[in-house]
Amino acid sequence: MKISFWHRLLDLIAPRLCVVCGRRLSPTEEVLCVACNMHLPRTGFQSSPLDNPMARLFWGLIPVERVAALFYYEAGSRTSNILYDLKYHDHPEIGYVMGRLMASEFMAAGFFEGIDLIIPLPLAKRRQRQRGYNQSMELARGISSVTGLTICNKVVCRTRFEKSQTQMHHWERQENVAHVFKVEDLRAVRGRHVLLVDDVITTGATMMACAREILKTEGVRVSLLALGFTKS
Repeated sequence: MKISFWHRLLDLIAPRLCVVCGRRLSPTEEVLCVACNMHLPRTGFQSSPLDNPMARLFWGLIPVERVAALFYYEAGSRTSNILYDLKYHDHPEIGYVMGRLMASEFMAAGFFEGIDLIIPLPLAKRRQRQRGYNQSMELARGISSVTGLTICNKVVCRTRFEKSQTQMHHWERQENVAHVFKVEDLRAVRGRHVLLVDDVITTGATMMACAREILKTEGVRVSLLALGFTKS
C-alpha cells in the first residue's frame, strides 16, 4: 500500500489514534493498531453460523440461515470503545473500516455465499437526526465495499421511536421493539436471501423484531450479522 505525501503530512499534523488503546496509528493502520486488532476478542462464529451462542438466541423463534458477530462485546472493556465511539462520539468511519475488516475475514469462511442483499437495521428518524448517521449503515457500507453486495436501506423503516434498551431486561426489550418495523418495499426482498446488519446484539430483540417483519414476505430468507455480541 503506497502512502501519499499528503497522507503522511496529515498524520503528522493531526495524528490518528487507535480507538482501543489510544496509541498513535501508523499511516497503514486504520481505526485499530495491529496489536489491538490481533487481540480483538473474536467470536469465530462464522465457522459455525447455524450453531453458536448468538444463533441460539433465535432458535425456535425465527428461521435464520446464518448468524455471526465479529467480536465479543463487554461494557467497560477497552474494546467497547469501538462501539462507543461509533455510536456516540461522531465517528462513522469506524463502522466502515470495521465492516470491511469483518467482511474480509468472513468471506474466507463462505459466510456471504448466496446472500442477495444487505439491509442495515434502520434507526428512528429522530435518533438518526440526533446522531447524523446510522451506524448499521456505515457497517453495511464497509461490508458492501468488500463483498460487492447491494445495500437496500429503504426497504424497512421504523414506525415509531422506542426507548433506549441499555438498562432493560430481556422481556422489556421484546416489548419495547414489538411492531416498530415495517417493510415498505416487498418486491425488493421477495424470494431473496437478506443479510440484516446491526452494531451489537445483546438479547437479539431488535434484530428479531425486524427479521419477523421481513420473513412475512413470500420466499425470503434471512441471515444476521453484527459487529459485537454480548456474552450472557
